[in-house]
Amino acid sequence: MSFTRITALMLRYIYLLRSSWPRLLEIIFWPTMQLITWGFISQHLIAESNFYRNAPALLITAVLLWDILFRSHINFALSFLEELWSRNLGNLFVSPLRPYEMIVSLTAISVLRTMVGVIPAAFIALPLFGLNILGLGAPLILFFLNLVFFGWCTGICVVAILIRFGIAAESLAWLSVFLLAPIMAVYYPVEILPPVLQSLAWCIPPAHVFEGMRAIYLEQVFHGDMLLRAAGLNCIYFCLAFSIFHLAYHSARRHGLLLNTGE
Repeated sequence: MSFTRITALMLRYIYLLRSSWPRLLEIIFWPTMQLITWGFISQHLIAESNFYRNAPALLITAVLLWDILFRSHINFALSFLEELWSRNLGNLFVSPLRPYEMIVSLTAISVLRTMVGVIPAAFIALPLFGLNILGLGAPLILFFLNLVFFGWCTGICVVAILIRFGIAAESLAWLSVFLLAPIMAVYYPVEILPPVLQSLAWCIPPAHVFEGMRAIYLEQVFHGDMLLRAAGLNCIYFCLAFSIFHLAYHSARRHGLLLNTGE
């Protein structure tokens, strides 16, 4: 056993981490995010006694809606990552393919993959847990559409980063949506958050969606205003995300990065 060879290989990995900020961010991200998320959940369970009566339905629906958001985001990004892994991005963009055509195709496949994954889970909830999630009807569809739309917005931003920085930023496809998870109020109300984070939460669509879902279960009230705010914010974020993608694409073309998508 050679200590020199072991040290050399360790240095190789240290240099790799030092030169890749997405990898460093990923190392720091997961423990911190778990602590923050479950800390807010515990505060909510301590403060809310009426929660327990509707806990099963509320938590299962929250899990399903969260998965809809995550799947729409990650399916969008994964389809693009397939092109990076196969080093096919240059071949695509020397064809007549337009950038917005790629966005439309990624959006369509994201919807398809999300539906394939989520619909069976919704049906399984009835025999296993006695919960008819589809019984929410129109509100569930509106929640679904808003979350999927926001997943597209975050997915477009991730694709823009991947185009600009290459496969080195791959980990952002997984952790970017979790970065916003604590202020999305998936498992606890927005009021549990500190005042500063509450202001940030109301600036993103998922917080309005999950608050609206909780109102249906806990108060039997459908807040249409929350869904309207979520839809309005989604329109703003979609325009912003597409602008970021447009800038990243033209920057990558200008610097010749479309043919060099490695580390």
